[in-house]
Parts: sequence; C-alpha cells; structure tokens
Amino acid sequence: MRALGLDLGSKRIGVAVSDDGGLMATPVEVLQRSGDRRGDHRCIAALVDEWEADVVVVGVPYSLDGSVGPMARKMGAEADEIAAHLAVPVETYDERLTTVTAERSLMEQDLRGPRRRQLVDMVAAAVMLQAWLDSRRGGGGVPEAEDG
Repeated sequence: MRALGLDLGSKRIGVAVSDDGGLMATPVEVLQRSGDRRGDHRCIAALVDEWEADVVVVGVPYSLDGSVGPMARKMGAEADEIAAHLAVPVETYDERLTTVTAERSLMEQDLRGPRRRQLVDMVAAAVMLQAWLDSRRGGGGVPEAEDG
C-alpha cells in the first residue's frame, strides 16, 4: 500500500510518499501553488499516477485543543475537492505541529534561510504521513497484508 501525503499551504503544497509496504514516508517535492486550484489538483492527480499511490493523505491543521478552526475547515474542504478528482481514496489526518517538527529537523541539519524554506513543506508532509502510517499499524505492529 503506497500512500501520498500532502501538506496543503496557501503558497506551496508539500508532497511525501511512502514505500510500497506503507512503512516509511519520504519527502518528495514541493509544488508551487499556481493560482489555479483545479490545475494544482491535476498536478496532484499526476503525482498519484506517477507514484502509483493507493491512497492520498491530506494533513489538516486542527487547533491545539483538537477543535476544527477556520484553516482546518478550509483544508478539509480542499481535501474533498481533491477526492472528487481522484480514483483513489483521500483521507485527512491531524497535522498539528508538523511544520514545527520539520523546521526543527532542518535546523538540526544546519539548513538555513532559503534552502530550509524550500524543504520545510515536503518534510512536514513526510512527518504527517509517517504519523498516519504509524497509526495504521496500531503503534508499531506489522501492517496487515493487502491484495494489490
């Protein structure tokens, strides 16, 4: 089961992908928003095809208390729009603090300024996707075999 993870932002979309076994997420790229949401969604559909993804996981930035704020509603609505254009399921997953985690990781690698800004969105997508993958395994168990 290969999953494609998306960290939707107003200017960029971070993209990560899992291995075929659904064990490890890897940052892949950052898509620059084009100003044409449908065009952006076509780019996502092309990535689903390219990576032969079985599911797309969209990060939703819930509030720290777990409530659904304006940005979470906006990202959830966009996830629904993306789902309408894809032949694979689209799931949402809590992405609270993924960008903070990604920033810290990149700072620990001594990446600064423009280079860090180029990478942070795809690293955040990978952090979110890894959490989703781990949750599916039920805290470290082996994922069930799937046909495919």
